[in-house]
Amino acid sequence: MKRYEELANTIATEIAAGRIKAGTRLPSVRTLTTQYGIGQTTVFRAYYLLEERGLIQVRERSGYYVAQGVVANVQQNPARDESPAPALVSVSDVIFSVLDAVRHPGIVPLGSAFPSPMLFPLYRLSRAMSQAGRTLGPWNSVLDMPPGNEHLRRQIALRYTTMGAPQTLDEILITNGALEALNLCLLAVTKPGDIVAIESPCFYAALQAVERFGLRAVEIPVDPVTGLDLGVLESALRAHPVRAVWAMTNFQNPTGASLSREKKRALVALLAKYQCPLIEDDVYGELYFGPERPPPAKAFDTEGLVMHCTSLSKVLAPGYRLGWVAAGRFADAVRRQKLMTSISTSGPIQAGLAEYLQHGGFEKHLRKLRTTLNHQMETMEEAIQAALPRSIRYHRPAGGYFLWLRLPAEVDAMQLHASALTHGINVTPGTIFSRGNLYGNYIRLNCGHPWTPKMADAIKTLGELLDTLLSRDDHAALPSPSQPLLPVDDATRPNIS
Repeated sequence: MKRYEELANTIATEIAAGRIKAGTRLPSVRTLTTQYGIGQTTVFRAYYLLEERGLIQVRERSGYYVAQGVVANVQQNPARDESPAPALVSVSDVIFSVLDAVRHPGIVPLGSAFPSPMLFPLYRLSRAMSQAGRTLGPWNSVLDMPPGNEHLRRQIALRYTTMGAPQTLDEILITNGALEALNLCLLAVTKPGDIVAIESPCFYAALQAVERFGLRAVEIPVDPVTGLDLGVLESALRAHPVRAVWAMTNFQNPTGASLSREKKRALVALLAKYQCPLIEDDVYGELYFGPERPPPAKAFDTEGLVMHCTSLSKVLAPGYRLGWVAAGRFADAVRRQKLMTSISTSGPIQAGLAEYLQHGGFEKHLRKLRTTLNHQMETMEEAIQAALPRSIRYHRPAGGYFLWLRLPAEVDAMQLHASALTHGINVTPGTIFSRGNLYGNYIRLNCGHPWTPKMADAIKTLGELLDTLLSRDDHAALPSPSQPLLPVDDATRPNIS
């Protein structure tokens, strides 16, 4: 690791740990050259790197400051008295380069976004499709236009009733997967230039949507245990005209965090106070390991402000691309967006999945799937504890199939991603889950594939690669400063907790 990268990582670690607060003025270039015995060019390059990551900002004739809205690390939340600043998003190139690696044959799919298709009842699905196809009439090509197949929407409405969030058929719109539902909701309530609140870290498709629609994003930190920071969210709502909040309330991707019932209720009440819609991404809600399904935020919505989006892609049929949204007061606006984009969702697929949901044993399949994923996650944890450095930190979620790992600060997750690919292993670097590279030493691992000797070997190889990265000394080590990183004289005393 080069000296400027070392210095940048040292400062980034202090920021991520919350020891240097947002808005704090950083030491001058001259101060750091004296403290570390390094050249001015090294300090400038470190500051440029931190600026690229979105961690610091330069103020003309004043110096470098920690950026507003910087997110704390996995163990801590940022100070709640700060208001995150909205910004344009530009992340697609990095995301596409990472996702492209998943498609290569023979790659161990630790970086995949989907569980293994071998966990799904493919024969029963095919049979349901065949049976439904025989009963389709010519009018189905018209009747299955938005809002979608009535039989399917009735089956979905029954599921909402069982989770304590009953919906009328008119509020349910069938889409081409949950991602289309999420994008349609965003289009229905925003216009280019508007501000939306997203999670940090967040599902990377949210970043792509914000970028594609010309929106500005304000990032709200997510704690892997307690979920979205409502204090920071309220600060953002108070400071900016936020037009929508896009968030996962159950088993968030990538952290696995879930909001408690009380916190979901508080989130809905907060957004009702500001009349701000919630675009709720709940694609992992059915993959709980506990005794009952955690309710969505939609269950606490009395004003129609929550647009609840989900699909069958993560639990039954990824390739069928069938999702839906219960859009509340925005149902008509979302329906119009559907007509202007993809017009409708495949009629035969809607009919076939309606048949399966009614007669195919969906609940039995879900019980088996949850048990399998829970066991696979336990096995993955054992392998991680045996093969990866003990300094790695993570929180075990109560559902889903992702583990969010914080690596030592000196590890570059993109470099680990590239090295792993040369060994036929794909992991997802944390870089793609924020606009400012705030998670450069994090990775997401997929536990949704059956455990095999090849998977076990892949975890061992990751451990070896991490050991190599941690012991590599291609450049001289950065000397310890002769005094604390930040000067503490009265003129520049920083706000450090």
